Amino acid sequence: MKLTIGYLYPSILSQYGDFGNVLCLEQRCRWRGIDVDVRPLEQGTPVAGAEIDLFFMGGGADSQQRLIGRDLLDVKGPAIRAAIDDGAVALLICAGYQMFGRHYTPFRGEDLPGMGVFPSVTIHWAFEDKIQITDVRSAALKRMVGSLVVEWNGQTLVGFENHGGRTYLDKGATPLGRVKSGSGNNGKDGTEGAVVKNAYGTYLHGPLLPKNPSFADHLISLALNRRYGPTVLTPLDDAAETVAHDYALQLARRETDRS
Repeated sequence: MKLTIGYLYPSILSQYGDFGNVLCLEQRCRWRGIDVDVRPLEQGTPVAGAEIDLFFMGGGADSQQRLIGRDLLDVKGPAIRAAIDDGAVALLICAGYQMFGRHYTPFRGEDLPGMGVFPSVTIHWAFEDKIQITDVRSAALKRMVGSLVVEWNGQTLVGFENHGGRTYLDKGATPLGRVKSGSGNNGKDGTEGAVVKNAYGTYLHGPLLPKNPSFADHLISLALNRRYGPTVLTPLDDAAETVAHDYALQLARRETDRS
């Protein structure tokens, strides 16, 4: 078997170790004898959507989102949306998550239109709170920064978040999970991330997948099931990953205790 990963804008969007998610997917597949083809999808690169099993897009600043915005919507958007409609898997983190919603209102400049995959909008906190920001330092005061713990499928996902935007899902939309510690989508309604078909958006950085191996395997299984039919993954020894997960959970608890 073979897994083909379409890595969106690897030279532009890979803050906070997000590239580690691709490395994790590669390694967990190769330990099981599954070939992996990672295709960098930079600006101007068309997308052969039928060939991609899993799309990945990481985080970045507002300026980087603006840089790739038109390319994402006009060059790659139609093929990606068609692939997701057909069941392709996608993991979209922070900037990726925001840009796969309907639109993002950033700190400066015009709104950034999104892909419309997720029924969501993201608004920089200053506009939501109707506060006039006079300098960049004050703009950072209410960023959502710190450990993030999320309940997902009866399990716990751990990572950290760092975002000034607040994301709101439409009524009835499906979040990735419920916040146990941290802020998540907006710090108000207890939701984190979004799920549409096999597309997953989240603010969990870190990278996410090495510390949450069951979620990594969930994505791999979805991708292989679509390509090859029902597939059972060989169990791996996740002792090291469990230690990393538990340590991140302890850090989150310490942050909660200090607050």
